[in-house]
Amino acid sequence: MLVCPICQASLERHENAVKCPAGHSFDRARQGYLNLLPVQHKKSRDPGDNAAMVEARRQFLGAGHYAPLAKRLAELAAERAPARWLDIGCGEGYYTAQLAEALPGSDGYALDISREAVKAACRRAPQLTWMVASMARVPLADASCQLLASVFSPIDWNEAARLLPPGGGVLRLGPARDHLLELRERLYDEVREYVEDKHLADLPAELQLAHTESLSFRIALDTREARETLLSMTPHGWRVNAERRERILAEPFEVTVAVRYDWLERQIP
Repeated sequence: MLVCPICQASLERHENAVKCPAGHSFDRARQGYLNLLPVQHKKSRDPGDNAAMVEARRQFLGAGHYAPLAKRLAELAAERAPARWLDIGCGEGYYTAQLAEALPGSDGYALDISREAVKAACRRAPQLTWMVASMARVPLADASCQLLASVFSPIDWNEAARLLPPGGGVLRLGPARDHLLELRERLYDEVREYVEDKHLADLPAELQLAHTESLSFRIALDTREARETLLSMTPHGWRVNAERRERILAEPFEVTVAVRYDWLERQIP
């Protein structure tokens, strides 16, 4: 099932590592995850979210602000009943843990390029196989997963098609047009309209949209902590200057949560 990220040969499990016949070896960290991101595949020393961003996401999601998103994601995954599934870009594991709960009889895997994220995530569901790895080189065999989950995460569609057998699919949760609109209006002088189906233009022929649905609601950001953690866990927070950031944090406001779920199915050749 696991394959070497360097030579693509099968990996065999050993006590504290996995190894391929060519001798490439990858350690299992004491927290339980596998580091399958070779140094030559990194674009920086510590790619992905840093510890502060991971903690902000953990606090915000742990407060239940996005609970309806995770609940519906888990329901849609359970309807597909995959034998094996993978959460791509699992972050600190909030959604992954709920997928695992909804799919108790399935073989579950999760990966993120951020070591800090996976280190936090693997505590949530130790029964899963947690990996520090790149979506561009997923260390899993061809046609090995019936479901790939992607939550607010970029996808390499050709790699997704490789991992799916016919009838399997990508369960994608992404932002809709009005997602966090009120926050974006506070951040930018001019808010660009978000095209929520732009990802469909990049699909390879093997993947086709088989189902889509939307979910939206409003949440009250009554506390400074809620506003600060939301801002810190989104890409928008990286771009704001200190003065505007403080204005956003100073006053309570409501924000729209608007998302789209897509099931993109691997077609029979």
